[in-house]
Order: sequence, then structure tokens, then C-alpha cells
Amino acid sequence: MTTAPTYVNPPLSIVDGAQLNLSSPLNFGFKKSVADPNYANVKKELDSLAAYLKANPGRKLTVTGLYASIEQNNTTFPDLGFARADALKKYLVDAGVPAAQLQTASKMIDLQFSVDDSTHGMEFGFDSLALPKSEEALAAAEKYEDVFKPMDLYFKTGSADYIHTPDNEKFLDEAKKYLATHKDKKLSLTGHTDNVGADDKNLALSGKRAAGVKSAFVKFGIAADQLSTEAKGETQPKASNDTPEGRKANRRVSIVVQ
Repeated sequence: MTTAPTYVNPPLSIVDGAQLNLSSPLNFGFKKSVADPNYANVKKELDSLAAYLKANPGRKLTVTGLYASIEQNNTTFPDLGFARADALKKYLVDAGVPAAQLQTASKMIDLQFSVDDSTHGMEFGFDSLALPKSEEALAAAEKYEDVFKPMDLYFKTGSADYIHTPDNEKFLDEAKKYLATHKDKKLSLTGHTDNVGADDKNLALSGKRAAGVKSAFVKFGIAADQLSTEAKGETQPKASNDTPEGRKANRRVSIVVQ
């Protein structure tokens, strides 16, 4: 009589070159024919993944859900792999990762199931996120969520006035209302630059941009003492400075209610 081999759930491994290496001897648990994963064993690693993606907005993650031909698809997705990948995508979005950084895929493989009827069911791949090619497109890509989620303002070349969009105007309207009723709170304005030019000049330039946004917001009706400015120069790039698109993405003023 032949004994079926014992299934060993493979260890979790999420790697992005030399920048990220998350591993755990444990992994997700997926019940057979069920889309929702059990995160209990890998929550620490997933929270680290979310933090990495938020700190590296130029990186795109593809989550590939795995499924077996013997499983039943009782979801509205084309197959169980997409359903599993979407469940993890929602987890990361709820943790603050922009949906634009996440992509889902599906793959059918000959998954084995353990005695308790579970499998790992997930793969991860990273790529560079395509950046808009103009300041106007960068500004349009910034979407309002709430005043506690940072939003970036962009400027046309040679202009001191930031590019206005419906989303950043919504941010400003809501921030004004919030600050009017929370006098102890402040709206933080942080200036950034690319790495072209001397460090001290970039630091001064980022401060000048932040100060210009402050002046515009004061004219809009926000109290000056509820606006704080900070200059970061080239020290906190949003994207790689190796491309024109990346340098444009780095020339910005970040706004958020603290």
C-alpha cells in the first residue's frame, strides 16, 4: 500500500532585488476552493511589505494567485487565483498602499493540499511603476483620499504656482474645514527637489516652493499659524533620479494634515 507524501507548506519569500527580502518559515493558509486567505502566520511580513511599497511608490507589485484544477470556483472572478490575489490586494490597500501600485494575476498549477486542507497559493513579483511623463500628468495622478493621506503638488517648469486639479482642490477645501474646527492641528507643507545641482541650492529651492504653497493657502483662508513648512531638498526622492520622468516626480511639495 502506497502512502501519500506529506505536504509541506513552502516558506514565505517576498524579494525585490537587494531592497527587500521578507521570509518566514510559515506561509498563507488557503482552504481548498476558498478565496480568503488566513493571514495570521504572516501578518508581520505583510505589514513590512505594505510599509516598503508606501516608502517606494515607484515599485509595482504583481500578486499572482495560485489555484488547482481540482478546486471549485464559487467567486465572481474568472478563477480562484484572481480571487485570492484580489483578497491580498485589498489587504494591502487597507494598509495604505495605493491601488495603482498593485496588480493581480492568476496561475493554475498542480497544488497539493495538506492534511488540514490548505495550501500557500500566492506568488509575488516586482517591477518599476511607469511614471507620467509631464508635470500635468503627475498632478492629475494624485488622488484625494482624505486630509491625513499625503498628496503631492506639482509645478510647471519655471512656475512658482502649483498645478491645480479637482483632487488637490478637494484636499484644500476639506483641510480648510478641518483646520477651522481643530485649531491645534497643522497642515504640513514639505518641499522636495530632484538631485540636479548643488545640495544647498536644492535645499533652498525646496523651501522656496513650500513657502510659495503656504502663501497660496493663506490667501485661500487657512490661518498662517496652522501651516508649517519644511525643506527636504533632494534627500527624499519619490522616484529614481536616473530618468527625466523620475526627476519630474521628485520636484514636488507634499501636503498632509498632521
